[in-house]
Amino acid sequence: MFRPVAVVVLAVALSAVALGCEQQEPRTALSYSADAKRAYDEAMKEFQSHNWLESQTLFREVKRKYHYSKYAKLAELRIADADFEQEKFTEAIRGYRQFVHDHRSDPEEVGYARSRIAEAQYKQISESFLLPTADERDQAVILDAFRELKGYVHDYPDSKESPKIRELLIEVTARLMRHELYVARFYLARDNFQAAVYRIQYAMRNFAGGPSLRGPDEALDSGLEAEALLLLGEVYLKMKKYPEARESFDALLRDYPRSPLVVQANNFLAYMQGRGV
Repeated sequence: MFRPVAVVVLAVALSAVALGCEQQEPRTALSYSADAKRAYDEAMKEFQSHNWLESQTLFREVKRKYHYSKYAKLAELRIADADFEQEKFTEAIRGYRQFVHDHRSDPEEVGYARSRIAEAQYKQISESFLLPTADERDQAVILDAFRELKGYVHDYPDSKESPKIRELLIEVTARLMRHELYVARFYLARDNFQAAVYRIQYAMRNFAGGPSLRGPDEALDSGLEAEALLLLGEVYLKMKKYPEARESFDALLRDYPRSPLVVQANNFLAYMQGRGV
């Protein structure tokens, strides 16, 4: 049996709870968005101060508490950006890829994420990887960067990030081509002529300058295309395939008339003419 005092206390407590519930205003969509923006802005302060780990913690809170706001989506990108800034490129790529997978209906932000994937892939290439070597080192890292950069330029030719990505693509493409020509010379020095031809043709087919490397009003002439044609002509000369050699030298003269290698191409053609071949 309850005591009268206890009953009164309980009634007062229940009344207070009920009154508190009645007085609490329901959260509106406007207040939800405002709270999300406030939380995102606080995280951005840490991000802009280069407090990467603190900012990531706050961005994750934005994602958790305001999942249905646009700021949760932006927070995902900033978390990946923070990894990128810390040179945690593998983690950054993973984050950007997840964003692309989850938000395909947002072309602008997806385009940004893809540009960062391409740039992160490039930054994973160490300088030693970019230099030609005598051995057949694994080219997977460079080729991954090449594919990402080329894919971005193809899909977003007019974006604000495209000029920068195109520059990286030209650099990576030139390094890949130099590697192939280096290997071709390696084979040529050992009289493995057919292997040299295959490597040069592979380089020309996959890494020679083309529309995917050019901007709307740009022309690309890295000098490597002329170098490849001259080398190919030399190999064909060694193989005594004179029509193919002449075709290579003529292509150099026709397509790259301002190349300094024009002199050597003309010398080879004069040599062939002098020998009647």
